[in-house]
Parts: sequence; C-alpha cells; structure tokens
Amino acid sequence: MDFLHHIFGFNSDSPLLFTQFYFWAFFALVYSMFAIIMEIGAHDAQAKEKNTRLHLRNIFLMAVSWFFYYKTSGLFLLILLFVTLSDWLIAQQIYKVKGQKKMGKWWLALSVVIDLGLLCYFKYSYFFTNVVNDLLGTEFVVFDIFAYIGNGLSESGRFMVDRIILPVGISFYLFQVMSYTIDVYRGQVKPVKNILDFGFYVSFFPGLVAGPIVRANEFIPQLYRPFRLSRRLASLAVFWILNGLIKKIVLSDYLAVNLIDRVFENPLLFSGFENLFALFAYSLQVYADFSGYTDIAIGIAMLMGFYLPQNFDSPYKSRNPQEFWRRWHMSLSRWLKSYLYIPLGGNRSILGKSVKNKIAAGNFNSFITMLLGGLWHGASWNFVIWGALNGIGMIIYKIWKQTNWNIKMLLMTLLMGSLWIARWLVQLPILNLFFVWGLMIWIGTTLLYVNWWIERWGYIAITGTLRAKIIQSLTSGWAIFQTFVFITFTRLFFRSGSNLDPATASQEAWETAKNMVNQIGGAWDNSIILDFLWGYRYVAILFVLGMVIHWLPSRVKRWYRIRFCMLPIWAILLLVVIVVIGVYQFVTADLQAFIYFQF
Repeated sequence: MDFLHHIFGFNSDSPLLFTQFYFWAFFALVYSMFAIIMEIGAHDAQAKEKNTRLHLRNIFLMAVSWFFYYKTSGLFLLILLFVTLSDWLIAQQIYKVKGQKKMGKWWLALSVVIDLGLLCYFKYSYFFTNVVNDLLGTEFVVFDIFAYIGNGLSESGRFMVDRIILPVGISFYLFQVMSYTIDVYRGQVKPVKNILDFGFYVSFFPGLVAGPIVRANEFIPQLYRPFRLSRRLASLAVFWILNGLIKKIVLSDYLAVNLIDRVFENPLLFSGFENLFALFAYSLQVYADFSGYTDIAIGIAMLMGFYLPQNFDSPYKSRNPQEFWRRWHMSLSRWLKSYLYIPLGGNRSILGKSVKNKIAAGNFNSFITMLLGGLWHGASWNFVIWGALNGIGMIIYKIWKQTNWNIKMLLMTLLMGSLWIARWLVQLPILNLFFVWGLMIWIGTTLLYVNWWIERWGYIAITGTLRAKIIQSLTSGWAIFQTFVFITFTRLFFRSGSNLDPATASQEAWETAKNMVNQIGGAWDNSIILDFLWGYRYVAILFVLGMVIHWLPSRVKRWYRIRFCMLPIWAILLLVVIVVIGVYQFVTADLQAFIYFQF
C-alpha cells in the first residue's frame, strides 16, 4: 500500500519533476501506451479509423496530463478542471452571440473576472492584504475559502484555512485559457466544439506547469493532424531533452547549490566580489533552469507529434533591453504584447497623432506592461521593482537611440560628474556601484562618440568593409555586455523575492537586496578574490563555459544540432547513455524544483 501511495498519491515535498527517474519511468509507460494507440507505422489505415485513433490519443494524453498535474499540485487539479470547463462554456456563448457585441463583452468580462479572480486570490492575497494593512493600519489576515469549503465537505480539519498555497503553474494555464477566450471574442479562432479536445489543449503535460504559453491557433490544429515522427525529428527531440537536462542539472542546479543559494541566504557572510559573482551566476542559472525546462518540454512534445513554440533565443546576446524581452520568455512577451500592451493603446495617444505623443504613449504603455509583467512573476514589491527597472531600461534605450551624439556625450559627462560629487558628499555603497557602472558606460559612449566624429569628418583613411566590421563587432559586443550587466542588476530584485513565504516575502526580499547592494558597493578585500576563484573553481569554470556556449553564433549551434540528428541510431543511443551518466554525476541530494514552478 505504501508503494501504491507513493506511485499514485500526491506528496507536496516531492512534486513530479523532469529531472526525476520516476518521471522518465512514467513517460516510458505513457509513450508505450501512446504507441499502441497510434499504431506507429500504420499510415495506411482508413480515414475513419485514423480519426478514432486521434480521438483516443487526445483523451489518453489529457488523462495523463491530469494525473501529471495531480502529482505536482494535488487537489489543485480541481482549479484546472474548473477553468477548463468555464472558459470552454463561455467561449461557446461568445461565439453564439457574435452578432451582439454587447452580450459578447459581458461573456468575455465574466471569463476575465473568473480567471483573474482566481489568479489574484491565490497569488496576490498576501500582497494586497499587506498593502491595505500598511496603508490603513488594519490587521486583516488571509483566509483560504477553498480550504474552508474542503473541511466542510470532508467533515475534517485537514486543510489549513489561515494559509493560501499557490498552485503550481497557475499563471501559465490561466493566461492560456484567457488568450483562447479573448481570441474567440476577437474572431481570430473558432471555439473548440469538443470539450475533451479543449481540455487536452489546456492541460498538455509537457508545458503545463512552466510554459511555454501556447496560443489556441498554434496548438489546436495539431490535435487533428495525423501523427508523423521521422527518424530525424525523433533525433532532434532526443537532442532537446538531453540539452535541457544538461542545462538544468549541470549548470542551473550545480551553480545554485554550490554558490548562489549560499550567498543569497546570507549576503553579509560573503565579500563584495563573491556577492557580485553570485549575482552574475544567477543570471546564467535562471536562464539554464527555465530554458532547460522548455527544451525538455519541446523534446517530449515532439516525440508525441506536437510542436511547442520557441521560448528563448539566446537572450544574453541582446544589445538592448527591448531586444532582450523579444528573446526571453518569448511566449509571455507575445502574450503581454497582444493582450496588454496593444489593448492599453500601444503607441497610440489620446493627446494627438504627433510623433512626440506617439512616443510618449508607447513609452508609458511599455512601462505599465513591464510593471504588470513584474507583478505577474510574484506578489512582492521586489518583483514590482524588477518590472519597473526593466520598463525604465526600455524607455531610456528608446530615447537614447533617438538622441544626438553631442547631447549623449554631454549628458553622460554630467551624470558622471554628479555621481562623483555625490560619492564624495554621501558615503553610500549604492553610489559606488552606480559610479563604477556609469564609468563603464561613459567610456563606451566616449569611444562611440569619437567613432561618430571619425565617420562624420573622415579623419582616418582606414575605410571600407574591414573597418566597418571591426567597429560593428566592437559596438555590438559593448552593447551586449552593457545589456547583460543591466539585466543582471535587475535580477538582484528578482532572486531576492523568490522562494519565500508569501506572508513575509516583501520584507525578507528587501533586506536581502539591500545587504547585497551594500556588500557589492562597499569596500572590497581584493586579497580574497584569488582564494575564492580557487575554492570555487568548478563553479567559476562552469559559469565561463556556460556563457561561452550561450554566446556561440547561432550557425554553430545549428551545425552541431544537425550533426547530432545525422548520427546513426547506435551512436545516438551511446551518446544518450554517456550524457545521462555524466549528467547524473551532478545530481544533488535533493533535486531542485524548476524556478518558474513558483510562478
């Protein structure tokens, strides 16, 4: 009975993870049943039989997905089932009254209220309660109405009513069903007639708990396509799975357990350099963790004949914050653009059609979008600050690229002078940090300013393609470095607000961020840097290797993907064995949950 309970029961301390052996045993069983249902290789069956087989496949995978979610979130499966039913029914009603715009708006409003209501209740109850208490001096406490109802129905007190637990992946599947209902209202997709097909779309297990967020028009047509899996596609799927496991276990988990978690738990025990190194390592960790999950999800889905959208495109190659958000968590960025930025007005201004008004409107709406995007990630002021900083970074970049070079140079010189005076008058670590960062930007701006004058007046005879390529490479490299530094600095507020009790998250996160800034911006003991690099040499080597691989040209990565897929089957199987054995040498005592599970 204990064994059966372990297999089929829910254990909150051990959610089902892609990095567990249990998951791969589970997937092997699922795939075996999937192969039997689809009769892989029997492509000459009658059309009616093919349709029946596809219908059985969809029902089977939906049931498997529900079990998978139960193993990660327990009875919160009921929330997933509820929004599946409610949005399916509401979309049907919206389509029925498509000629009556007012009625359609009412049905859409009902869907948004239900979905956002659930999201706000589970994710932001602590945050809003604390805000109200701080503003009004009240002493409100959160109350879990679902736990109260559960205790009443079960006639027991097994559920805690004074604590609200966030269901895994609720933000992802709620955004997914919201996009479906909104697209039906806009007339961009037709409602799914069969609720079982819609249930499969919402709950497909590879991307259920951490994305990518899949639009209905991208996935639902795949439900009715015949299953096809060529040898080349199967090899590519295996490549993505191995790639994801290496990212997650070798890079993300090893960096976290051996350095990052230690520093963020108590920054004051570590020097300024150690805090700074941990912060940069966290940028690699969060990328490797999240993109690793996506790679595994894409590979698993591909083995079953489904295709999930790309979610990352080497984001740390970005030359500005705007480009970064086109490369990072691309499915969320597209969602925010389609369902928040554009409805807010995009770059349209109610003040007029002048260029200045459009720019101001676009900047304001970009800032609001990033602010709410930060709040989507977590119910803590640190996430709000993180979103605001990214929004400000995007606005500054947009203004900066339109500014004359003489003005740029003047502004940067004035800024550096102001920071130098401020450091002299007020001894604050954060001013030291900004001064060093600003000095780096000023040096880069000065060099580009000189190049601008060279191009304008032709002072140097070195012209032509070679000079242009050199200047372009240096400019791009400098822009990529500065963007990486900026994004890494914002990560300070992102990481310090993660993995905390929602009831105390804001205060703890702020203390962590403040302590790290004080350590990084304070006096450094340079004598311990070499000792640190030697003592944490494996962490340092992994960080450097990870960044080098990340910055490899896309054509190089495409080349070794293709080479992997062209290998004979025996060679691929041998590589799988070698990689799996090598990867699991890095497994820690307690497997680390994926970072984005908490969102």
